[in-house]
Amino acid sequence: MKDLSPDDRPREKLLRSGAPSLGDNELVALVVGHGTREADALELANEVLRRCGGLHGLARSTSDDLARIGGIGRARAAQLLAAIELGRRTLTHGAGARVQLRSPRDAAAFLLPTFGARPVEQFGIVLLDTRHRVLRTSLVASGTLNSTIVQPRDVFREAMTGAAAAIVVFHNHPSGDPTPSTDDVELTRRLQAAGVLMGIEVVDHIVLGDTRYCSLKEMGKI
Repeated sequence: MKDLSPDDRPREKLLRSGAPSLGDNELVALVVGHGTREADALELANEVLRRCGGLHGLARSTSDDLARIGGIGRARAAQLLAAIELGRRTLTHGAGARVQLRSPRDAAAFLLPTFGARPVEQFGIVLLDTRHRVLRTSLVASGTLNSTIVQPRDVFREAMTGAAAAIVVFHNHPSGDPTPSTDDVELTRRLQAAGVLMGIEVVDHIVLGDTRYCSLKEMGKI
């Protein structure tokens, strides 16, 4: 970035005009901090975005994915992942807020910022009180790029431990396509049946993509 005028360098540009004035590559360059002998920070940021397929791909990258990019390594991979996680957390509600999930849209808005763009499939539950206010959210299982194994007993053990009156179950599709599979629909039926026996309502099963969702309740499967 030595070739750029001082006013056009990302740090100075941010201080002068604010963070929204920076491009994706400039923001990544600031997180990376500095370049290497072969490439400056902006060139390195461009390579990161190219290799990851843009910001959505970067958000789904693992530390191993990032460390394989020349000039990044473990330390800078950790910096990038930390910045992404901070961004996710700014979109979630504070710990003291009692969020009420009145609809599938509410549930998706609550879950997507944290769980919508993950590199592997994860299955979790949102524990609710009798008024469908969030008690807490818990991951039950993590899998591979396209599958995870979930048993109803694990789901309801977590729900009973948390004294939940109702639950919303959710999982993500790393492909970005939230369309439920046949297995997703069958698991939902099993969980709903188990919930009747346990006296814990299964309110919905939300499948998360990158920025989209599918609700099995909206689809008439619950």
